[in-house]
Amino acid sequence: MGLIITTLRRFVRGIASSIVQFGYTVFLILWDISLVLINAITCNRKVGKVTPKGHPGAGGVWPEYIPPQPGDSRSSCPALNAMANHGIIARDGRNISFREVSAKARTTFNFSPSLALFMTRALSQILDRSYLTGTFDLSDADVHDGIEHDASFTRPDSHLQPDQSMPEAQAAKGLADFDKNRTLTPRDFGRRLDARRRECRRDNGQYSIDFKHKLINSANASQLSHVFGGVVPDLYTFLTEERLPEGWEPRDRHQMGITIVALNVTALPIEFGLKEEVDKPLNLV
Repeated sequence: MGLIITTLRRFVRGIASSIVQFGYTVFLILWDISLVLINAITCNRKVGKVTPKGHPGAGGVWPEYIPPQPGDSRSSCPALNAMANHGIIARDGRNISFREVSAKARTTFNFSPSLALFMTRALSQILDRSYLTGTFDLSDADVHDGIEHDASFTRPDSHLQPDQSMPEAQAAKGLADFDKNRTLTPRDFGRRLDARRRECRRDNGQYSIDFKHKLINSANASQLSHVFGGVVPDLYTFLTEERLPEGWEPRDRHQMGITIVALNVTALPIEFGLKEEVDKPLNLV
């Protein structure tokens, strides 16, 4: 009898979870599309006014940058680490709520509320915690093939370097090699992403990246393109030091921020334009 009851409870919970997930997905899509439309009919925020008044970074004035100290928690995500390094979220990177990260990402990087919710709720689901009430340490985000994945812009693969808390200059070197007087295009990010996948496939005997994480990989490139506008010195500072340059503000100035639609409009051409995906062997058998 106990087995039957447990089985029924799991079945009911699974159905309820599926219904909630379906409703959430529909709501998120409709919400994001509405923000795209608002962005289309409203003026961009003025230069120097992208970060809201009263929030860290307003007017390009960011809180003091302090590199992580012994005992601090950091992750493979430069955005999370940069917010901790500047004290925008807890400097020790511990016991941070998902809802706080969502709110701070909006004001720091001008993410739309839909995009901020989508990313942080996805992390909470990977960690099997409540988005509304749960907390996490930054290092918790490094579960392999969750948020962290092979062929990162700033980290060696976890098989080669299990500690993913610190950026590696060599991994980001490809971006630094670009002419600092020009602005990178999404195609430039795609070329660097292509090179990273080739490097990792060659050097990592356990290299593995499925289609979902390939899309995450390209979405990360899209985020860098939108948030930093392809400005090489700002990108290099952010990716190698996980610091926000003094006087910097998000380059995307849309009134409602960077939407999920806008992110994917850039990310999908990056992903499907990678030559590495067609040059590698087609291992069917």
